[in-house]
Amino acid sequence: MSVRTLIKSIQDIMRQDKGIDGDAQRISQLCWMFFLKIIDDQDQELEALDSAYRSPVPAKYQWRAWAANAEGLTGEDLLAFLNNEMFPALKALTASSQPGDRRRMVRDVFEDAYNYMKSGQLIRQVVNRISGVNFNDLTERQHFGDIYEQILNDLQSAGNAGEYYTPRAVTAFMVDRIDPRPGELLLDPACGTGGFLTCAIRHMRDRHVKKTTDEWKLQNGLRAVEKKQLPHMLCVTNMLLHGIEDPGFVRHDNSLARPYISYTQSDRVDIVLTNPPFGGREEDGIESNFPAHFRTRETADLFLALIVRLLKKGGRAAVVLPDGTLFGEGVKTRLKEHLMEECNLHTIVRLPNSVFKPYASIGTNLLFFEKGEPTKDIWFYEHRVPDGQKAYSMTRPIRQEHLQGCVDWWGGKARKDRVETPQAWKLTAEEIRARGYNLDIKNPHAIADDHDDPELLLDRLHATEAEAAHLRDTLKAILAEALAR
Repeated sequence: MSVRTLIKSIQDIMRQDKGIDGDAQRISQLCWMFFLKIIDDQDQELEALDSAYRSPVPAKYQWRAWAANAEGLTGEDLLAFLNNEMFPALKALTASSQPGDRRRMVRDVFEDAYNYMKSGQLIRQVVNRISGVNFNDLTERQHFGDIYEQILNDLQSAGNAGEYYTPRAVTAFMVDRIDPRPGELLLDPACGTGGFLTCAIRHMRDRHVKKTTDEWKLQNGLRAVEKKQLPHMLCVTNMLLHGIEDPGFVRHDNSLARPYISYTQSDRVDIVLTNPPFGGREEDGIESNFPAHFRTRETADLFLALIVRLLKKGGRAAVVLPDGTLFGEGVKTRLKEHLMEECNLHTIVRLPNSVFKPYASIGTNLLFFEKGEPTKDIWFYEHRVPDGQKAYSMTRPIRQEHLQGCVDWWGGKARKDRVETPQAWKLTAEEIRARGYNLDIKNPHAIADDHDDPELLLDRLHATEAEAAHLRDTLKAILAEALAR
């Protein structure tokens, strides 16, 4: 049975259960179950390799203990076990302060998780299907990477899903341009389901991991935070599927809830890759964590301030931001001034409104910058929808090859030999300052639609109206003649 067929069959079972209302609950239910199965398979492999290894999940609540036997707990007994024993126990797990204590990860995943299903018999049917998957089989685990694309597709109708979905072509392009390497600290402060993390892991393994110490450096260099429970659970499980032994680095928290000034040198990172939520407002009091001149309840603005703070000198970032950040005034102006003083904002890639469909039709931009030197020049590159296509859509989304033109123009790692083209242009920092730090700069090479002289257009309109009146009079005469007969 293929991955997609398996997921569909499980969701069909769940739809019969009266306790589940909508895709978000169905996906949440599915994910905590997969999490426990994946971690149990991983535990059994680690136990075989190391007799001293102990699972972070208490023995009674391990998948093998209550779920693996197809004729095991079911009905009301299974419901009572899950609701009254397992969930309270996993939510209350006590973790030490020692690094690598995976009990913290398990507790964070279950902190806001729930068993929504009301039928123990239907739960048993779902459990039996999941038990048929061996996540220690590398081929099966790789195939199950597809599970997240399927789940993300389902999230389109789950409400507010777009807050944590970035098209994979965009994440792959940003990671490729930043080129993370094992040994560097990489952070996504609003990681969602982990799209940037998985792209970075894949990129480093394909290009830079040559020995076991490289893989160790890769895994120990990842940092991530996610505020919402469902994408946090998806992200942690995603990391397990991608061979990350301890995804405890994915914190279930709000990066903005910590005072800005409390982020010190020890918190700084080499790389930030993120698509912070935008268009929303933070809860009351969050803005007071920031200096007065940066205070706002606009989430994207607060994240931009935080990202600049978190980068080490020489650190680099790629961030998705909306058009509103580029042309906004007030706090947004002060943020852009701060960004250009602290960092070299060397490239802005402008994306068409349809890139994030069906979640939103909003103009977005990819900002690339490096901390340590002020901005001298900013290159702009306008990405266009391919010829023969009016817009990106759910059925015709942006693909990685669509961004190859920008890769070819980029100028390699040193960004050398860039030239102006019909899609690329450059402004100096002085020109930006003279514009009041308005970065919403239209392509100067774009040919404006020729609407002709206004008087000529007016003449054409009058001629069209006269012709319409003539046709109307002719039609009336024909109808009158027909009625007279």
